[in-house]
Amino acid sequence: MGRIPRRAGGVTSENMRAWRLHELTGPGAISLDEVPVPDPGEGEVRVALRISALNHLDVWVSRGLPAPPGLPHILGGDGAGVVDAIGPGVTGLAVGDEVIVNPSLSCGNCPVCESGETVYCPTFGVLGEHRHGTLAEKVVIPAANAWPKPPALSWETAGSFSLATGTAFRMLRRARLADGETLLVVGVGGGVSSAAALLGVSLGARVFVTSRSPEKIAWAIENGAEGGFDSAGQFSKELRAAAGGLAHTVVENVGPATWGQSLRSLGLGGRMVVCGATSGAKAEIGIPALFFRQLEIIGSTMYTPTEYQDLMDLIASGRAAPPPVDRVFPFEELPAAIDRMEAGRQLGKIALTLD
Repeated sequence: MGRIPRRAGGVTSENMRAWRLHELTGPGAISLDEVPVPDPGEGEVRVALRISALNHLDVWVSRGLPAPPGLPHILGGDGAGVVDAIGPGVTGLAVGDEVIVNPSLSCGNCPVCESGETVYCPTFGVLGEHRHGTLAEKVVIPAANAWPKPPALSWETAGSFSLATGTAFRMLRRARLADGETLLVVGVGGGVSSAAALLGVSLGARVFVTSRSPEKIAWAIENGAEGGFDSAGQFSKELRAAAGGLAHTVVENVGPATWGQSLRSLGLGGRMVVCGATSGAKAEIGIPALFFRQLEIIGSTMYTPTEYQDLMDLIASGRAAPPPVDRVFPFEELPAAIDRMEAGRQLGKIALTLD
């Protein structure tokens, strides 16, 4: 906790702790620093965080994939806490409000944002990637990104579900998943995939999963999935046998390691919706199968405010469950938390407590 940067405008006289990235060489370039507490500007609020959470995006950004706008940089997209300062022009929020941080950023003023399709905003971004994030004791965010925390939601869940669960929710909407259809979730266990499995069950789909971990498959079955298969095997054949046919929708965020089997798992007119590529950035496609079987490959990332509101309503009502919180680490133990996520040992989300 050694580096103390020179103060500039927009910060208070008090300090806070923050995990900051200093080089684009991976998580090893993140250090716990003492930095000035930022003041909220026009239309912004400051949140004293109770919980922060990790996403694979944090690791990608630490390696410059993509690079943040500048260094040093505070990572972290997910969090929840209490509003402790209000910027000029903010209405509807007060100091002391318990809020969830919504990490999906847009300008809010352009024609695209006014249409509701904020993910196509020219300045669309993600908290922790495009501006300083939640791996700190306090974070400044646009007031529109501070959402009321449902009283029944635990702090651990409130501070960890948004990015992954919102991403999974939009994926299933873009894939037009319908009641009674067959959904295959590839690589269940991470935040997006575990959220997709749970949401699929809540939407009335027949859910099947893949994983290299028998324990993660067992968890999915305990939570409503009909079956599961080894991600390293011929899971398209196993799905056909178990489900009596192939999938209407495949949720894919693994990449080339499973891409071929994921496409083979689609029935005629099936939709594969993709949000990530943890095993690599390039995969091959058999073009004749793509057009002859009338398949769709759909890219998806993050979500709109309307989708987030719909998701919040589902979770607050209990009609849908967010992914489980695998483990909560003390804020000071971020390196151990990242190690667990990079090793793929978690089931659901990994959180950090600032209490």
